[in-house]
Amino acid sequence: MRQAGRYMPEYRELRAREKDFLSFCKKVELAVEVSLLPVKLLEVDAVIIFSDILVPLEPMGVKVEFVEGEGPRLFWSGEPESLRRISFEEVGFVGEVIRGVKFQLRDVPVIGFSGAPFTLMAYMLEGGSGKDFKRAKTFMWQEREAYHRLMSLLVENLIEYLKGQIRAGADLLQVFDSWAMHMPYEDFEEYSERYLKPLFEEIKKHSDIPLIYFFRGSASYLKALEKLPVDCLSVDWTVDLFSAMKESEKAFQGNLDPMVLFCDEETIRKKTLEFLRCIPRRTKYIFNLGHGLMPDMEPSKVRLLVDTVKSFRL
Repeated sequence: MRQAGRYMPEYRELRAREKDFLSFCKKVELAVEVSLLPVKLLEVDAVIIFSDILVPLEPMGVKVEFVEGEGPRLFWSGEPESLRRISFEEVGFVGEVIRGVKFQLRDVPVIGFSGAPFTLMAYMLEGGSGKDFKRAKTFMWQEREAYHRLMSLLVENLIEYLKGQIRAGADLLQVFDSWAMHMPYEDFEEYSERYLKPLFEEIKKHSDIPLIYFFRGSASYLKALEKLPVDCLSVDWTVDLFSAMKESEKAFQGNLDPMVLFCDEETIRKKTLEFLRCIPRRTKYIFNLGHGLMPDMEPSKVRLLVDTVKSFRL
């Protein structure tokens, strides 16, 4: 999950140097510095680069704006034919951020990332963060041919984007399907899985880099996700993670509810340790929250969480 953000005073100070969020992501020296903050302040075991999942949409022909207090707004013609293939050089600043972080953190794994095809499609059709995802779903069902053309193009561009991150030195990749929970289960295979598989298969052809797939949604998806050629499944707090671990050979990442961090210190320790004690010993597991950190969380409590996890012994 995003490690740095508005809950950190140090982040807010750096963010104030750029007029808008996308400019901030593209300013390599600032993005590198922000990426390093969680290692310096929290001593986390890996660093995810500071960027945004919407970055590869801009060179495709989608206008992306971030409105303070509202989030992203996206504008395009609505016609898949108006969009184009991209090259990684068009978003070369992402590679520079990876190289900059790697240069300063030689012994800490660096995570590159992208959005998943369905999540990016949903952002594009909704024009931002959706509520009921009416536009995305009606497009998916009514304009099937156009939907499949758009998704195929997104897959081609994400392959280029992620391969570029590998060349830049990313040690592992995470693909975020933040809106996966809005996909009806009966539609998952046709409208989502058929695009996730070629995306991950193509990356695997060119590198043995570990791949993590994050999805938000019901545990009923886990059986379908078993077929994906990824090394690790990252899940939110609504999933019965412990049962899933007993039935799968994949590694897992997740899934403590981030709202725990609004509790007092004793409760944070208690909930974290209770969670960790439930992990089956044989399971390959990466601790994480079930979703991102909130702007009004206290940095000292985030540090407490990290310290509690790192000091845990079976």
